[in-house]
Amino acid sequence: MTEKEKMLKQLMYDANYDEELAKERAKCKDLCYDYNSIRPSEVQKQTETMKKLLGKTHGDFCIVAPFWCDYGYNIEIGENFFANHNLVILDGAKVIFGDNVFVAPNCGFHTAGHPIDYERRNQGLEYAYPITVGSNVWIGAGVQVMPGVTIGSNVVIGGGSVVVKDIPDNSVAVGNPCKVIRAITEEDKKKIYDREI
Repeated sequence: MTEKEKMLKQLMYDANYDEELAKERAKCKDLCYDYNSIRPSEVQKQTETMKKLLGKTHGDFCIVAPFWCDYGYNIEIGENFFANHNLVILDGAKVIFGDNVFVAPNCGFHTAGHPIDYERRNQGLEYAYPITVGSNVWIGAGVQVMPGVTIGSNVVIGGGSVVVKDIPDNSVAVGNPCKVIRAITEEDKKKIYDREI
């Protein structure tokens, strides 16, 4: 079994010294570099480059540069996906986003992890567990999502949160570690978010 096959089967694999994976990451980083160098006004060129980079795209999307990922082919985004500056996706495993997902600046989705024991970690071994984000999700600024996490649909993740466990549908979750603080209710549709002067 190749190291790439191990990676895709969620087994421990050699991420650092395997030539095939190193070449794939280098190709991906070159595409990220190209994407990040495109003028913001060249929207069509950005879209074409991102479609070469990502595994699947659906409909309209916007990813504001800079953007970085490891492989690209493991990332799937739904319709009306928006990500602000400095999105990082370490996609050794699948990272799948539903429709109408909004990601604020400086967020990371990290499928990769390393052994706790230093002997295996120093050998360059790691694992990658998939991340899934449902539809109609707002991820606040600076959120970090860890390996193996599923975030349900109709969820808001508060800024600065570190998501280490699954978050159920229809909830607001915040903190480090991120925890559900309440359900989203019909009352939320009635709130007006004007600031008093």
